[in-house]
Amino acid sequence: MNVLETMSLAVRSLLRSKMRSFLTALGIIIGVGAVIAMVAIGDGARASVQKVFDAMGTNMLIVTSGSSNAGGARGGFGSQPTLTWDDLEAIRTQLPSVRAAAPEMRTSTQVFSEDQNWTTSVTGTTPDYFDVRGWTLATGRRFTEADVEAGTKVAVIGQTVVEKLYGAGFDPVGQVIRIKKTPFTIIGMTVRKGQSPMGQDYDDSILVPATTFQRQLQSQSLGKYITGVLNVQADASAGTAKAQQDITTLLRERHRLAEDAANDFDVRDLSELANSRQQSTETLSLLLASIAAVSLVVGGIGIMNIMLVSVTERTREIGVRVAVGARPRDILAQFLIEALTLALLGGLIGAAAGLGVAQFLATQFQWPLLVRPDVILIALGFSALVGVGFGLYPARKASQLDPIDALRYE
Repeated sequence: MNVLETMSLAVRSLLRSKMRSFLTALGIIIGVGAVIAMVAIGDGARASVQKVFDAMGTNMLIVTSGSSNAGGARGGFGSQPTLTWDDLEAIRTQLPSVRAAAPEMRTSTQVFSEDQNWTTSVTGTTPDYFDVRGWTLATGRRFTEADVEAGTKVAVIGQTVVEKLYGAGFDPVGQVIRIKKTPFTIIGMTVRKGQSPMGQDYDDSILVPATTFQRQLQSQSLGKYITGVLNVQADASAGTAKAQQDITTLLRERHRLAEDAANDFDVRDLSELANSRQQSTETLSLLLASIAAVSLVVGGIGIMNIMLVSVTERTREIGVRVAVGARPRDILAQFLIEALTLALLGGLIGAAAGLGVAQFLATQFQWPLLVRPDVILIALGFSALVGVGFGLYPARKASQLDPIDALRYE
């Protein structure tokens, strides 16, 4: 018998009992489907997390002021102003490991267009903020160092504010809004960024020059001290760990802290938070994929069980085939092909089901659907390996039957 005849006979044998063949392959279907779905969802979740942290800015550090201590009551970081404008300038100019740095002074207030109003977040900063936080503009321009030095009343606004004040799709450049009764000219609108890891809407904000913020919007001036935080972007070649160490050393020297004194500031590495989120997602994906792989093994055991039953049921058939000239390797090939066909068909159905489940879950969670062809091929290959591996014993048992005993079998 040639290979095609053996395959044809194996397929006909499986089709004689369609329901049993389907139920036998069900374990493979579930295993392959689960592997593909879980890997696709895991990749989509990682991409979603990465997108959120990319919106915060790359290689980013947050420098906050120290904590207050009055009457034994200690405040959190930022409750005691300790960072100065000279500190910011030193970080920008004296540290090769720092690419850019910008202040972030924030307040929440009501803004007005000609016929609408909206309460939003207003941030006073410098042009470096756009680079540090990865802000790009949909229309208009960003404010410049000249705007900061002159304290011009200009603003760059997010798309959520535009929708609330003017409606969706409106280009606000050139319009005048009032912030705390002070008129500001809109010079730019940012590209939509979405939400932060904490659920804050990045697009519900307005950016203005730092000096304008201090003069027009800040309730009280702290002189040389910065009332907010510093956003620092580490140089890619140096990395955030080196920049964090350099900033700590520089600020301790500038603040004249004793060697055993605690820092009166805090430097937070946001990339560590992103990495921990990514590791959590990867661990969960690996766990789910491992569980799915167990389903494949269970499916393989099911194939072995049914093939053993099939050998018993078809003992006389095997005896007749051997009696008319079939060789043991023909019998072995027939049963192996049956097991392999079951596994591959189950794998193909499982792959289609897994992609469908992944598409459904990605839509529900609003994650990107990332399908990896290599994972599909590996899952199908593994299902074929399971079919051959667990089908080998029943196939060998069938090929080693004594033809005389097989013919006498009732």
